[in-house]
Amino acid sequence: MTSVFLNGISKQYPGAKPSVSNLTVTIEDGEFFTLLGPSGCGKSTTLRMVAGFIQPTSGSIHFGDKDVTNTAPNKRDTGMVFQNYALFPHMSVRGNVAYGLDVRGVGRQEKAKRINAALAQVGLEELGDRRIDMLSGGQQQRVALARALVIRPAALLLDEPLSNLDAKLREETRTEIRSTQKAAGTTCLYVTHDQAEAMAMSDRVAVLNAGELHQVASPRVVYNRPATAFVAKFIGRSNVLPCTVLGVDGGSVSVRLADSTVLKAPRVEGTISARVSAGDQAAVSLRPESIALAINPGPEEAGKLTGRVVTAEFTGAVNIYEIDWQGQRIVVSAPDSFDRAEPGDLVAMAPHQDRVWMVEP
Repeated sequence: MTSVFLNGISKQYPGAKPSVSNLTVTIEDGEFFTLLGPSGCGKSTTLRMVAGFIQPTSGSIHFGDKDVTNTAPNKRDTGMVFQNYALFPHMSVRGNVAYGLDVRGVGRQEKAKRINAALAQVGLEELGDRRIDMLSGGQQQRVALARALVIRPAALLLDEPLSNLDAKLREETRTEIRSTQKAAGTTCLYVTHDQAEAMAMSDRVAVLNAGELHQVASPRVVYNRPATAFVAKFIGRSNVLPCTVLGVDGGSVSVRLADSTVLKAPRVEGTISARVSAGDQAAVSLRPESIALAINPGPEEAGKLTGRVVTAEFTGAVNIYEIDWQGQRIVVSAPDSFDRAEPGDLVAMAPHQDRVWMVEP
């Protein structure tokens, strides 16, 4: 177990834009750390640089106090779980799990002990002699995880390991991976484009786009306090509205929207809200569930955002509305009720004051 430090690493292929640009992050000892972003954002390239499969164009990679930038992959003490699992079909479950120990020359008794412990960790102790082609997708994924953990790596690297599973199995397996990693205490770097996976499994999340790092924080902070408009839109659903800063008053920032509605956002050090001043152009993020809806608003709703319902989607506990406001679609999630809004209805939208959040445009 160890910390992993990426010090300004970049990767650029000749004639192309950088796949990863000047990325600096620290993954703490025993932490479950996720690289999250859309396809092509640089997350898998980053993982493969950590594994040693790709050499950085610049920057350095450290495991604890050791610089491993130029260390061969098989000397880095990492365990890897690939998207397609990369299991040996001609070997049994036990044979697959044993592979890394055989390469390292681990003795027979110690090897048997560690294989049994690894299979128990992933709940496959009864299937050690089963052929790989006799296992389900979820079971194969757990064999791959056991094979990575049995060598007791300094860092566990997982590259979209759940993408080949159906939705229900993904939910079950992500819980197993998280609990297994925590029980082992292994530092984990996980790559996914699935926001639900990242939010459910991670201690911290790094959000990437086009090779650039947008934010590193806990899942709750990334969701409730996104740093940029991209993060706000990529993580869940959010309404990002342009605004003009009116002024700063102690712990809050007053902003004016396109329809002259005035909102207040908290002023928080280390975010854009602490750097703006009157007249600056910025943006606010409003989560769909943080907006209260009033149908056919009267005079008492003056000063609130108003628009007309374009679509109303019943999803069970809540209704999802798309509302035309100033030519922009605002999404609102509201509890289902008998007086639900319908397409064409005029509505007033009141963002909860403590959920207005300023973001980099």
